[in-house]
Amino acid sequence: MTESNELTPNTFYIEVIGAGLPEVDGLFVPSTAPPAESESGTVSSPGYWNGKMAWDRADGKSARSPALSYSNTYRSWRICRLDGHLAYDITCEDELPPTDRRWHVYKKGVAPSPKVVIHHSDPRLPCPEPNVVFVLGGPGAGKGTMCELAESQLGWVHLSTGDLLRAEREANGPHAAAIEEIIAAGNLVPSTIVVKLLRDAMEKITRETGNRNFLLDGFPRSESNLEAWYDVFGKDTELPKMLFFECPYDVLEKRVLARAKYTGRQDDNLVSLKSRFDTFKKETLPTVEFFKSQNRCVELDTSQDRQAVYRLVCEQLSEHTDCELANKPLSERAEMLLGLRPFPN
Repeated sequence: MTESNELTPNTFYIEVIGAGLPEVDGLFVPSTAPPAESESGTVSSPGYWNGKMAWDRADGKSARSPALSYSNTYRSWRICRLDGHLAYDITCEDELPPTDRRWHVYKKGVAPSPKVVIHHSDPRLPCPEPNVVFVLGGPGAGKGTMCELAESQLGWVHLSTGDLLRAEREANGPHAAAIEEIIAAGNLVPSTIVVKLLRDAMEKITRETGNRNFLLDGFPRSESNLEAWYDVFGKDTELPKMLFFECPYDVLEKRVLARAKYTGRQDDNLVSLKSRFDTFKKETLPTVEFFKSQNRCVELDTSQDRQAVYRLVCEQLSEHTDCELANKPLSERAEMLLGLRPFPN
């Protein structure tokens, strides 16, 4: 008998969706099967089979335990029917059941094969609370650049409300029709819809990746945004920290005009910049002042060079940043964003 080495506890949950054999669909939880010897001679341990994580059906209806596991003999992940016969498999050596490839319909299965979703927490329970940092600043203050760096180098998730609205429309999501109608009428999308999109995106990412660190770029840009945040998340929710990118107008002007040479953005011109900056002062600065009054705003001088600003951002995010990620070398893209390497022509 081959003994299993000490293994990391299995804390993942698997959701199987859309199988041609409906009985296979459902939630799978870390296996509690007692130790047993597999066909390859490996002794199982709680949550594991054949040295890889394994799962039982949450409803307990399967005749086989574990009901989703890895076979060393066939080098494949397998999902069984309720009677214990195998229904679907996929040949690979991945540490977890693949979610990005189509599974094979086995002898006792029925097409189509299911989609597999991995959850980092029990989907039957409330989603773990996100760790949110708001990022505000005038046009050209460096919000997008620093958020991209924090995402690629520090593991934070960068969310933009504009991107979420576009994605919702393109995916024909639950709010898509309302968003289309509002935009067609020339109106702004209500803050409540915007915040619900943020909430849903954060919950999906947290459940499927385990990442709870989020940078909300350009939010809340108005008092109505903040009111909607409280409406959706509750009046008693702790106010997130805000990073306010402070930068003099003349510096913003130079940056936007320099940026216009290669971005192609139609609003990167002096007339649009003045209008956007006036809107920022009128609608967004009152929100910044409120955060200051609550001691939840950290002002960063972003008129400095990009490397200095990035060090400030890293310092402010360090409490919730994985040390291993914080210490990894800069990627080529990060070096370009920081001005350490030229962008390709």
